[in-house]
Amino acid sequence: MELLRKLDARMVAGNPVRTGIIGCGQMGSGLAHTISNIRGMQVQAIADIEPERARKTLIDIGIPVSNIRVTEKPGEANDFLRRGKFIVTPDALLMTELDLVDANVEATGVTDVGARVAHASIEQKKPIIMLNVETDVTIGAYLSQLARKNNALYTVASGDEPGVCKMLYEQAVLAGFEVVTIGKGKNNPIDFDATPERYEEEALSKEMNPKILVSFLDGTKTMVEMAAVSNSTGLVADTPGMHGPKVEIDDLLQYYIPESDGGILSQSGCVDYSTGAIAPGVFVIVRSYDERIRKDMRFITKAEGPYYLLFRPYHLCDLETPQSIAEAVLLNEVTVAAETMHSEVATVAKRDIRKGEKIKGIGSADIFGRIYRYADARAAGSVPLGIAENGIARSDIQKGELITSHNLNIDSSTFIYNLRREQDKLMGHA
Repeated sequence: MELLRKLDARMVAGNPVRTGIIGCGQMGSGLAHTISNIRGMQVQAIADIEPERARKTLIDIGIPVSNIRVTEKPGEANDFLRRGKFIVTPDALLMTELDLVDANVEATGVTDVGARVAHASIEQKKPIIMLNVETDVTIGAYLSQLARKNNALYTVASGDEPGVCKMLYEQAVLAGFEVVTIGKGKNNPIDFDATPERYEEEALSKEMNPKILVSFLDGTKTMVEMAAVSNSTGLVADTPGMHGPKVEIDDLLQYYIPESDGGILSQSGCVDYSTGAIAPGVFVIVRSYDERIRKDMRFITKAEGPYYLLFRPYHLCDLETPQSIAEAVLLNEVTVAAETMHSEVATVAKRDIRKGEKIKGIGSADIFGRIYRYADARAAGSVPLGIAENGIARSDIQKGELITSHNLNIDSSTFIYNLRREQDKLMGHA
């Protein structure tokens, strides 16, 4: 790919890859620092609902205060950029109108904001790289198809588990293997009762939003990440929520294979996770019955087969996202994108919800996400996690119960809800 050579050439020409970041929380600010250390890339603009947080990040990465401008006006912002200034704005959509910004990274984690930014970026033909996987698993198929039709680029970012899992998957397929399982490590058992109030102190000690921390602890993030992997590869969850056993690295090959060969899966071709010591790694279990391939594998790895483990002991989140930015801008390549739905992240009640109550969203005390096969989720009438927020209960919903269109009135006023309806039509559901 020669990305470094291409970036170096951009730097020499005085034309670094100028990047915008939308959402300056833990991921967004970390990405800004990463980019500031890469020759040939530059953070040019940051949008955040707290502009001072974005402004401080630019200062922290070495931008002089005199070169930073805060604005909500596209014309004024573009004028500042032409004069070599750096932009801070509370308006996420303004970022899609910045002429000198080559690509934007969406890192808010807010599904409706992600939907608006991605859609506007596609309309403006500006590459959009999503660290907001919650939006992707809700309407990513629609956005991917729209981007291709509009000669635009939409992708989930490298560094998050979907990106590194997809990389391992493609390497395995291009080596002639059948992929049996794609999995990730989760560094803690799922706490289905996690609430922002219980984990506020821990979240603040880690400089995290409590709701973001809770979305990791209650398993929602894992479900979202592996649903994105599923939708981009066609592999599915073997059971709702996946199996998720605690497995050490040396035992992965014994577990994540079909039951007929002594494993836990009812079929080949699954996504799953483990709470063992493999976190923060990702893995792929592959299989081959080709005797020549097995001979080569014995020579190279001393493994007998027919099952083999491909293991990457890390994923580096926002630290790896610049690779997706560079590939998007310099090569017009996507990292992860799906044009159909194989999996859905359905909404499950975290507590007893009374008729007439308005539910809060991802990372709240009200709901968590669980991966289902798409067809099964459709048959159950499940409410996709990304459009559940602010829905009003039509009846009492018990803790642990699937939230569906029968027991919840969905908030139809959001942008993402309307895009989801368009996606449903594309998937053959009026």
